[in-house]
Amino acid sequence: MSNLDDKLSKLGPIQLDALREVASIGAGNAATSLSEMLNNKIDMKVPKVSILPVDQVPEMMGGVENLITAVLVRIKGDINGGVLFTLDTSSANTLLSLLIGEKVNIEDSIGEIEDSALKEIANILTGSNLNAFSQMLDIQIKPEVPSLAYDMAGAILEVAFIELGQIGDYSLVIETEVSGSIAEEIKGHFFLIPDPDSLDVILTKLGVLVD
Repeated sequence: MSNLDDKLSKLGPIQLDALREVASIGAGNAATSLSEMLNNKIDMKVPKVSILPVDQVPEMMGGVENLITAVLVRIKGDINGGVLFTLDTSSANTLLSLLIGEKVNIEDSIGEIEDSALKEIANILTGSNLNAFSQMLDIQIKPEVPSLAYDMAGAILEVAFIELGQIGDYSLVIETEVSGSIAEEIKGHFFLIPDPDSLDVILTKLGVLVD
């Protein structure tokens, strides 16, 4: 068993609860920003946080052939890798319709307005989560310019591998639920995919140490 695998084997409920708590702080900050954008109350919660092998990520998106909207953001700093924020088609349409103020169907097309709105949503959610993790772990994380795709989950993950170059074998998965007085339930996933050295940094900062 490798050093990293050994650390992952020691990752228990306490550490995962700590990750969920900090993700909840990030979600709360994101909800505040989205509420201001929509001029309506929006709530966000994080029901679950987990670390899983990257090859299982498409299943979290509904399967390799499921069509999803995804925004990819490369991150650099004390940890390196990428962030992938995904929404299923229904959730993306609902959220965009709320933001734009008219009915949207991204299955027909994603125009400049939809592209800009989705990237802005991703910037808010990504920034809020990364800021929370940066403060919790006392590390610097710098996001770069996001890129948008609407495709099958398997194809999107393949592109993410190409865009990010060397990528880790594991992903930190933050499940996000959005609700509010004007919103149907919107479900999304926030994937932090660090390179192997960066995941080692995160686990060490969480106190998951090798005996």
